[in-house]
Amino acid sequence: MKIIGLVIISAMLFFTDSIAQNKSDHSTDTFQTTALPKGGRAPESNFTGVVWLYPLASDSLAYWSIAKVSFEPGAYSKWHTHSGKQVLVIQEGSGYLKEKGKPIQVLKKGDVVTIQPGVKHWHGATPQSGFIQIVMNPETQNGVVTWLERVTEEEYRSGK
Repeated sequence: MKIIGLVIISAMLFFTDSIAQNKSDHSTDTFQTTALPKGGRAPESNFTGVVWLYPLASDSLAYWSIAKVSFEPGAYSKWHTHSGKQVLVIQEGSGYLKEKGKPIQVLKKGDVVTIQPGVKHWHGATPQSGFIQIVMNPETQNGVVTWLERVTEEEYRSGK
């Protein structure tokens, strides 16, 4: 039931954000959606480059959280895992998802990706484009994220 509620919320956010994007100026690859605020700067200890985080909702009793994460071009997270599933709903731009042992996946607006519990991964923008995602963590009773080592420049550029 929690997943259905999160899917409905993400669909509403996607629709609202899509309407706002259709009204905005697309003359640059660095952009800001108008439907939701950019938020505050994400901790530099967990990201390379400039990343913005806007918490949308969380419930410590129901164990879930949702946030908007905006990556400027070339910005990406450290390697990390989640104790529960993580769902990414791509709102704008072009980004990467890299799971350990698999090739980089290129993500674009409209994509929805589920990352399974315990899978070591990182995600972020491509070098040429900003990237906005809605991140849903529907199973946070054992914590939201375990941050690991930094992604090397070689890993980011080569897809290793």
